[in-house]
Amino acid sequence: MAPPLSSLVDPAHTALVTSEVQNGVVGSRSALPALAEAAAPMIGRLGLLCPVARAAGVQVIHAVGARRADAKGSNSNARLFLGVRRSPVALLPGSPEVAVVPELGPEPEDLVLSRLHGLNPMAGTDLDPILRNLGVTTIVVTGVSVNVAVTNLVMDAVNHGYQVVLPRDGVCGIPESYAQDVIDNSLALLCTVTTVDDLVEAWSGREA
Repeated sequence: MAPPLSSLVDPAHTALVTSEVQNGVVGSRSALPALAEAAAPMIGRLGLLCPVARAAGVQVIHAVGARRADAKGSNSNARLFLGVRRSPVALLPGSPEVAVVPELGPEPEDLVLSRLHGLNPMAGTDLDPILRNLGVTTIVVTGVSVNVAVTNLVMDAVNHGYQVVLPRDGVCGIPESYAQDVIDNSLALLCTVTTVDDLVEAWSGREA
């Protein structure tokens, strides 16, 4: 029997991870305008969730993707990477395009982790060791996209031994119907699917 959500996301062992909720992906400088349009409601929900998480003592971690102008260290072995390479929007390290969208902060207590490679924020990055150093055993996965990065992150996190919680209105993919099918028929087998409102309820009233 699964533990209640409040126990699963106890702030003492939980981190909220946002995946690529950055200006050059879902914000005003997006290289993927269709995804950015679809993600607008999600950004609003995460803008509600992040302050509640912080107030409860949950560590908020923003994982962003970048690409050097010379592409050193970045993948080129999939159509997705080639599409990003051809985009007029450059995700240069330190640029506004790589910055977290303003609706999510980031606040001084947040961690922001950038990567140059791969399909998700965990494979071959600092995310796993940082989570372990923080004593995290549950990850609340949010952001984009269910098409690629979110699904990869859930699977990598499960393979690394973490409990994973996924608020369905805190993630986005396109088309929306496909994203919901992936959540219901694949990700629900690997993690606890919930909503932003349920997480807000679980974390409300707690003190950091």
